[in-house]
Amino acid sequence: MTFSRVAVVVLDGVGCGELPDADAYGDEGSSTLANLARAVGGLRVPCLASLGLGCISPVDGVPPAASPRGDYGRMSETSPGKDSISGHWELMGVSPAPAMPTYPHGFPQEVLDALAPLVPSGLLGNEVASGTEIIQRLGEAHLRTGNPILYTSADSVLQIAAHQAVLPQAELHALCAAVRAALTGRHAVGRVIARPFAGEPGSFARTRGRRDYPLPPPLNLLDALAAAGVRVGAVGKIAEYFSGRGIAVSDPVEGTVGQVAALRRMLLDPSLGFVFANIEDFDMLYGHRNDAPGFAAHLAEFDAMLADLLPVVPPDVLLLLVSDHGNDPTTPSTDHSREHALLLSYPGTGRDLGVRATFADVAATVAETLGVTCNLGVSRSFRAPCP
Repeated sequence: MTFSRVAVVVLDGVGCGELPDADAYGDEGSSTLANLARAVGGLRVPCLASLGLGCISPVDGVPPAASPRGDYGRMSETSPGKDSISGHWELMGVSPAPAMPTYPHGFPQEVLDALAPLVPSGLLGNEVASGTEIIQRLGEAHLRTGNPILYTSADSVLQIAAHQAVLPQAELHALCAAVRAALTGRHAVGRVIARPFAGEPGSFARTRGRRDYPLPPPLNLLDALAAAGVRVGAVGKIAEYFSGRGIAVSDPVEGTVGQVAALRRMLLDPSLGFVFANIEDFDMLYGHRNDAPGFAAHLAEFDAMLADLLPVVPPDVLLLLVSDHGNDPTTPSTDHSREHALLLSYPGTGRDLGVRATFADVAATVAETLGVTCNLGVSRSFRAPCP
């Protein structure tokens, strides 16, 4: 098959089985799709199944397709950690992505000193915590004192939560942008994340105004595409993750319905040679909240959207469905999990793409398909035999 355009769609957090080093991250036994399916009595995703999802690894409710409409496989991550930033960067050829600092015991005084001029009133928290849990526990004190809530996770992140009535969303975003600029050297965390919330004590809820402030990425495929004159369209958080570099058109829409609609529009725009989309709600709304029934239901909802989308994908477009890490909602942890990423390529011939050595094989495939030269190290296009 010959293609002149490519689209990569990241199903954020939809991992497909622990990596060999998962135990080093506390994730031994994590397998987002398989464990989720087992917990809910089987998944209902007939469109994904028809592409070959059930051929990647056993998943209750998703039998292996006899004649898959796509090619299928899974990918190993070479980068340390299990963060969205390193996962997306590796997908675009940064392999391995640089190690970023994590803070399993909260932030040290050196970081707090760097933040003090930006938040002279002080901060609450400074601990590893679930974002939904910590606003319930410290939200009332935040309303009383006006002090923002500081927390982190197993990833390289610094998160600041504030009630919209205390710190309006625009001010919270400005604060997090200033924090991003202040964190340099060995404390240059992968992401600073603004986490606005609303509600009353006992019923606080995060709002859709989240914004990520990541480190600028190393040179990657998006830079090479831009240099070669290939116009790139980005959906969801992609522009944030790559500091806007190499991206011609961005729609930062939130929510799966809006993101799939934006993806559809970009697929139908022949001026865009590469479309890169992040579908985040699997991770953000369900994985991090250990909501297995919600996760399964959302997979079914996305599957129905995908079934409507595939018939309008132009014949010159190669569509790659991938993930960036796991987020197993059946484990006690509410963090990401160190897992293989899924890989579905449409249209295909039912070929088993094997276990790819790096997420960067996606970048190699895009570069080869579009005829772009890019230094991608040891990555291999899916057109080459599996190592």
